[in-house]
Amino acid sequence: MAEAHQAVAFQFTVTPEGIDLQLSRHALKEIYLSGIRSWKKKCNRIKNNFMTGVYPASPSSWIFVVLTVVGTMYTRVDPSMGLIAMLREHIPLRRYMSHHGQSMVSAMLFATGLWLALIFVMRQILKTLLSYHGWMFEEHGKVSSTTKVWFTLVKIFSGRKPMLYSFQNSLPRLPVPPVQDTLRRFLESVRPLMNDEDFRRTKALAKDFERNLAPRLQWYLILKSWWASNYVSDWWEEYVYLQGREPIMVNSNYYAMDFLYVTPTTSQAARAGNLVHALLLYRRRLAREQVQPLLIRGVVPMCSNQYENIFNTSRIPGVASDRLQHQADSKHVMVYHKGRYFKVWLYQGGRLQSPSELQKQFQYILDDASIPQPGEKYLAALTAGKRIPWAKVRKSYFSSGKNKTAMDSVEKAAFFVTLDEDTPELFVDNQVKSLDQYAKSLLHGKCYDRWFDKSFTFIVFANGKVGLNAEHSWADAPIIGHLWEYALATDTFQLGYKEDGNCKGDPAPNVPLPQRLQWDIPKECQEVIMSSLKVAQTLANDVDFYAFPFTRFGKGVIKKCRTSPDAFIQIALQLANYRDKGTFCLTYESSMTRLFREGRTETVRSCTVETCNFVTALDGKKHSNEECLNLFRIAAKNHQHISRLAMSGCGIDRHLFCLYVVSKYLGVSSPFLQEVLSEPWCLSTSQTPIQQIELFDLVNHPEYISIGGGFGPVADDGYGVSYIIVGDHLINFHISCKVSSPLTDAHRFGENISQAMLDIITLFNLDGKKA
Repeated sequence: MAEAHQAVAFQFTVTPEGIDLQLSRHALKEIYLSGIRSWKKKCNRIKNNFMTGVYPASPSSWIFVVLTVVGTMYTRVDPSMGLIAMLREHIPLRRYMSHHGQSMVSAMLFATGLWLALIFVMRQILKTLLSYHGWMFEEHGKVSSTTKVWFTLVKIFSGRKPMLYSFQNSLPRLPVPPVQDTLRRFLESVRPLMNDEDFRRTKALAKDFERNLAPRLQWYLILKSWWASNYVSDWWEEYVYLQGREPIMVNSNYYAMDFLYVTPTTSQAARAGNLVHALLLYRRRLAREQVQPLLIRGVVPMCSNQYENIFNTSRIPGVASDRLQHQADSKHVMVYHKGRYFKVWLYQGGRLQSPSELQKQFQYILDDASIPQPGEKYLAALTAGKRIPWAKVRKSYFSSGKNKTAMDSVEKAAFFVTLDEDTPELFVDNQVKSLDQYAKSLLHGKCYDRWFDKSFTFIVFANGKVGLNAEHSWADAPIIGHLWEYALATDTFQLGYKEDGNCKGDPAPNVPLPQRLQWDIPKECQEVIMSSLKVAQTLANDVDFYAFPFTRFGKGVIKKCRTSPDAFIQIALQLANYRDKGTFCLTYESSMTRLFREGRTETVRSCTVETCNFVTALDGKKHSNEECLNLFRIAAKNHQHISRLAMSGCGIDRHLFCLYVVSKYLGVSSPFLQEVLSEPWCLSTSQTPIQQIELFDLVNHPEYISIGGGFGPVADDGYGVSYIIVGDHLINFHISCKVSSPLTDAHRFGENISQAMLDIITLFNLDGKKA
């Protein structure tokens, strides 16, 4: 095979005259260029680590401090108050230096120490400033003098031209809330879900917990918060994600969609070439820390820790717990097509391959008529099934020989690519059917054509439509969203396509061909693969999906109501759920805690007493529009307040979760914590934010934006709802539930959401159509 010859730098034969070496000049050149590229990356990494380590200062500020100290010495002023003279007496090899040389070296050492001390002071001041969150609780458009001064000070101490990780050492740690405050907020959140008797019982359990066990658990938690960067995140990753033994397909992984109305090209290979190149450009920007850290209101930094594992990362199964495996670099992507696995090289001549060169490789795979090897076609079903069988099979059959070599190629790839045979047609006049199937294809596919353990699988359909399926343990959806926005914008507005739909430019003549992976999968392993496939197919077939664009009105009309668009939608979801089931339920809205170091998420319990009061008043039709409107405003204001509490580290659920983990470590039992953590979230919701609005023109071209993404149902009798607010006139919803539940129907719930949105907006005498 041709790729086998490209994998070695020389060949040799043994003759009577000795060993005859046949060196390959081309292969040796590739090895040399690869080494140069590797050293460049190492140098860039050292430089970036230094720049981040001294931030908010810069190397030029060190020169300024040195020149200032040396300059004052010539004015016969000692800025060190004797320290320079003391250093001069202890300089190694000073007997080989002149008196002037000793003074200069001592001054530079003192200046360097002073510079490092100033960096430490500036960083501590910035960390203290960022611990203030009062600005979040002020009314929109009304900024106090205190907050104005605070914003100014943050700007001053934030330095200039920050890199991706520049603020990491200046972010405050997530605080541990007082137990009394957490329990009070918890009881407020469950009040509308319980009758008087159940509430009295729960309140008694909470009081007993607060008085007896909580102080002991809280002490350990505070100790951890002092020692660890974040008292929640490592336990959240380990116990919520990595120790889960059920399938991660549908239950944990989520997806992101393509443009709705636009497909830049119908060529599968060309779209794959452009977008793989765009994704690798993003990876290069990450490696160079050229991705700008996200700043709220252009001032307040958010944690960038989760970006580290976007690429070159795979979840490795274990019997008791999985683990994340991250490579510093990867020179290939893994491609799946018609049951075969191909290794596609990303570099040529020491440079990243162009889109046209990648297109050539993908087209080679599409044209390849070879058939799958025994067990190869359904192999990825192992990643879709339960974790324990997958862990045992991986250890037994993929830990040596050619299977280990092939498995390493998959797990150490930059990411996974699926060249799908399906052609999702997103017809505007038939979006109900087309979007639902498109969503299900991205969420689970055929259960064997996505590698669900990779950080993300990039999916390219036969008609040029694309999407992502992302593993959840390593990061949350906004991180993938940031990557996806950049990739789609780069694909469409920067790289572009020729008139015939192919990638721009011409490929080099010596582009390396994809390398087919070789497997030796015994029948015993194939039986486990088929068993995992059956489990995955049962799970996938039980998913009911309804994805639709809500076009009657959008953020523009909601803002005229002088309320938060997110609060508006969350209240509409409560109204829709009440009409769907006739009752209220425990509701999960995902919020972020990335204002703190290594922060991830917190729960906003959006089913509140205030929201329930509004819903029952509006649906009871016994209150006037003015009374309902007043109740809505109270509910919206309260929702904004609890959302801000969650963002500022004063949430409920992560604190209770960590107290529960400590109780397990101590071997003590808490009936209160066990009851709290066993309650199902029958309505799980999440907003997908648009983070790089500057990449798109939503006014003139609102069609050029991803229609968001979604996830599977969290509870057996519940709904999963994801939504994205696109510009001022469009909101896209993604709704999931289980077919097997007699209580849920995704399409019915979607209709209820649309009607709830319209019913609420009419209270304001606004018509979405007119707006």
